[in-house]
Amino acid sequence: MSIQNLLNSEDATGLAEWIRRGEVQPGELLEAVIDRIERVEPQLNAVAERLYDSAREAARTARPGEGVFAGVPTLVKDLFSPVNGAAMTNGSLAQGSFRADFDAELVTRLRRAGCVIVGTSTSPEFGTSYSTESSRFGATRNPWNTHHSAGGSSGGAAALVAARVVPFAHGNDGGGSLRVPASCCGVFGLKPSRGLLPSGPMIGEGWAGMGTPHAITLSVRDSAALLDATAGIDLGAPYAAPTQMQPYVAALQRDPRPLRIALVEQLGPWPTSRASVDAVRQAAMLCQSLGHHVEPVSLPVALPEFLDQVFTIIGASTRHYVDVLGQMRGVAVQPEELEARTRIILRSKGDVTGAQYAGAVEWIHALGRQLAVFMQDYDLILTPTLAREPAPIGELDLQDDSVSLEELIERFHSYSPFTALFNASGQPAMSVPLFWSAAGLPMGAHFAGRFGEESTLFALAAQLERAQPWRGRVPPVNACGL
Repeated sequence: MSIQNLLNSEDATGLAEWIRRGEVQPGELLEAVIDRIERVEPQLNAVAERLYDSAREAARTARPGEGVFAGVPTLVKDLFSPVNGAAMTNGSLAQGSFRADFDAELVTRLRRAGCVIVGTSTSPEFGTSYSTESSRFGATRNPWNTHHSAGGSSGGAAALVAARVVPFAHGNDGGGSLRVPASCCGVFGLKPSRGLLPSGPMIGEGWAGMGTPHAITLSVRDSAALLDATAGIDLGAPYAAPTQMQPYVAALQRDPRPLRIALVEQLGPWPTSRASVDAVRQAAMLCQSLGHHVEPVSLPVALPEFLDQVFTIIGASTRHYVDVLGQMRGVAVQPEELEARTRIILRSKGDVTGAQYAGAVEWIHALGRQLAVFMQDYDLILTPTLAREPAPIGELDLQDDSVSLEELIERFHSYSPFTALFNASGQPAMSVPLFWSAAGLPMGAHFAGRFGEESTLFALAAQLERAQPWRGRVPPVNACGL
């Protein structure tokens, strides 16, 4: 079988097995991925920086079998995830030409697993948008329809995986940034529990612990295997999730016991579209057909108050980062260097007091406890990932900084009202690509589990993947030559 045909059909676990057997060489696999990047990149605009020279050296020295993904190419998201020698722009013109001289701990673990880092993927400025559009890189486009967004903030990663350039790509998630693009692009995205994966050494706690890294993958087993390879606290971590007695991939080998699933179709003051309601109801019916009990419920959450607290944390964190950036470069960051969305957040929440910040952190931790009590009666919560189909390019790309913070929140969170809750609570959550709209756009089903119970999510995801496979669905913009 040709290398290109292997990349068309195999996930990362399968590719690593071909390499381990000596039937594929890491170097030839890398060159095939480079060719695929160049084939789709003009249409998608998903790569922040090509790292071909260092990738070729890594492939040359790769040792098949040393690491679960030995010789498999991937990309790292360009957002607070330093890769030694690569530009780290965080999607912002204000970052200038900064290049990291060290790896994030998670990047170190990806390398230890054998991954070959072929580039970095795009992100919106500071990761605060559900669409990957920035003044630095422009718009990253959805391979299912390039007039639509690939989602954000891990939109570059999702677009490349969906287009079959690579079978998985690193991302991170502070309010839905893995799950939203996974939904938009028709691939699998899991946000792990708070403290399960390392954020250091650059980040102590992203957004008061709401942020966590992981990946967007084509298959469920790749996500589980990646988590097995990278999970565990790093030195000095402020949080720690429970460790698992069994590997996460073991959860894929058996169907889960019958689960009690709480179905939430609506959250907050903004309506869920008919298409999203239909999609989540179909997901509920699929779960019921597999033997699970689904019960419609309402969540005990005051969404506008919750989002106000979240943006207190985001605003203070953004102000801190912009100040540090100014100190690093020796010149304060000026407002005109930042995008309108960032200026709005800083204007409204950039000067909150320490007491206000502490109060917001206490508020979200109280919400986490409230949801933990709710989860005593349910194994999972099922919602739409998004309240409607993927947004058109430009709809979420604010250019006018006279917009109020309340208007900004409505624009973004009427689109994604469900995902950020589980960053605040620290619960694991995933978007599963089960349905496509009449217009041919993906619409993910979103499941959240109990804290530290990723295995339950993986077991259900694998069951859903077997019942309703998605890997055969390839978008019009793809690297397969279709």
